[in-house]
Amino acid sequence: MAYNIKIQLLNIIKIILFILIISLFLPNNSFSNENFFNKAKKLYESKKFDESKFLFQRDIVFNPKKADSYLFLAKIFKLEKNLKEEEKNLNTTLLLDPKNEEAIFLLMDIEVERSNFAEVKELKDKFKKVCKNLCKKISSIEEKLKNFDTKNES
Repeated sequence: MAYNIKIQLLNIIKIILFILIISLFLPNNSFSNENFFNKAKKLYESKKFDESKFLFQRDIVFNPKKADSYLFLAKIFKLEKNLKEEEKNLNTTLLLDPKNEEAIFLLMDIEVERSNFAEVKELKDKFKKVCKNLCKKISSIEEKLKNFDTKNES
């Protein structure tokens, strides 16, 4: 009977140690993951795009559902004139956050350049439904569309 009590105590001690170890490492891990995004954003704002791109990609490894990291990557790829990667990251942003007005706007801009007016109209309707902060930017898209119509008439 004393032997069974010792085994039970050892099992309880193992469980407590396991819980303690897990609780020590989880907060640090999540903090470092958040730290990737914050560091990347600061580097982006400092116009250190290569360094920030690496950290945004690293953040995605730990937080694959973080739409903001994909959005910032799309902006970096736009600066690098890498349309394929820009569009891929914008679509991922919208997959994770369908109401992300900045991603909709940037995708709309791509479609205007492609002269894909059906897609522009669809995105414009979606943008008007979700816009809160960037509503004034729709006029720049409408201006591009007018300029395109003017070029076609000449």
